[in-house]
Amino acid sequence: MNPDAQQRIGFIGAGNMAFGIAKGLLSGNVLPANIKVSAPSSTNLGRFQELGISVTHSNTEVVCGSDVVFVAVKPHMIPRVLIEVSEHITKKQIIVSVAAGVTLAMLEELLPENSIVIRLMPNLPCLVQEGALLFALGTNAKGEDGALLLSLLHCCGLVEEVPETWIDVHTGLSGSGVAFVYLFAEALAEGAVKMGMPSALAHSIASQTVLGAGKLLRDSGKHPAQLRAEVCTPGGTTIYGLHTLEQGGVRASVMSAVESATQRARDLGKK
Repeated sequence: MNPDAQQRIGFIGAGNMAFGIAKGLLSGNVLPANIKVSAPSSTNLGRFQELGISVTHSNTEVVCGSDVVFVAVKPHMIPRVLIEVSEHITKKQIIVSVAAGVTLAMLEELLPENSIVIRLMPNLPCLVQEGALLFALGTNAKGEDGALLLSLLHCCGLVEEVPETWIDVHTGLSGSGVAFVYLFAEALAEGAVKMGMPSALAHSIASQTVLGAGKLLRDSGKHPAQLRAEVCTPGGTTIYGLHTLEQGGVRASVMSAVESATQRARDLGKK
């Protein structure tokens, strides 16, 4: 049997990130019977139950029955949750935090000495197994712990181990960046509506345009500027549109948006 299938996986928190990661685990080798999710409210638990996953309102129950525990709660809830379950955490368990801005040092301070901690930042497309996930190992985490997490998450999308200093940048680039892409897609569709296209069709084409452009960018291995140049013909429609975007400062605005989101992630880690 694949080692991943034998791992008992727990989630504290039942939001979109937990659900997306859980779906990715199930797409791999983890069995529904080996996953348990806790949340104070039943609001989000039903969708986990539909996948055959056990649910509870007890965080302690999840920790006591898991080899790997994903702590998927809001950053401000991390201290209360970890203090609550701390006495039940063993040195053999892997604690994976997906809370934006919460550093490994903060996590290790809240957990028992020598706890194995990993900091993970996923993004919303994990829901369709097309996520971008970066993780960093804590002081007591070994290469084999990272390899296990990588193996568990490989069906969630792109997964890479990085230095912790890159995690907040990833939050700005990809965690928040998903919303920036949605805003751009919305604007594309609204532009088409302004020019006379029905709204439903415009939004459908905008989403397909974003999907196709992203897939071509990923699969071709080309720099975005090269692909952009390939679309432009001298005196054509695209270069006229790009000129308008540059006049509006779109490049600088996007760079500033990533910078602002990254800084906010860093600020969250200081609270």
